[in-house]
Amino acid sequence: MQIILLERIEKLGGIGDEVTVKDGYARNFLLPNKKALRANNANRQVFEANRARIEAENAARREDAKVESGNVEGREVVLIRASSNAGQLYGSVSVRDISDALVEQGAKVNKSMVVLERPIKTLGVYDVRVALHPEVSVTVKVNVARSPDEAELQSKGVNVIDAMFDTEVGGFTEAYDPNAEPGEIPTDLLDDDSAEAEA
Repeated sequence: MQIILLERIEKLGGIGDEVTVKDGYARNFLLPNKKALRANNANRQVFEANRARIEAENAARREDAKVESGNVEGREVVLIRASSNAGQLYGSVSVRDISDALVEQGAKVNKSMVVLERPIKTLGVYDVRVALHPEVSVTVKVNVARSPDEAELQSKGVNVIDAMFDTEVGGFTEAYDPNAEPGEIPTDLLDDDSAEAEA
């Protein structure tokens, strides 16, 4: 389907560009969200008549996004999740989790602004892009940990899974007496009454 873009769309084009997209993408996303018009003569005339207003509105939204970007850029959100000993999450961190955490910190974002290449399924610190406007995007750090203490370690650059296996302490170790008979109880473990009875 041929469409006229009403705003810059990543990997498609800028305002006023006529591009060809798949019918479903146009019908289900671009047209209902008023990001594009069908490319026909009537819509071309409407677009050209309103081009200055559309570009001015876009510029105003871009300036607002630039102001808000100072409030969002470089933020770190901590998400506490249950995981296996290997660091695999039981479930995954979604766009909604990240946007909710940013809103709690006072940022004006919604889930459609968070650009997550793939769901986060392991513990760690991730850089996630937040597109406040098609032309303004910032990066936030998402720290996924099992506890606030682990989150603090991860923010300092410690890989908690590797550290856990490096510092793993063995369990109970039995004292070894080379002169003891098999099955004999060491004398230091016997209480005084039983030691006298054996003597």
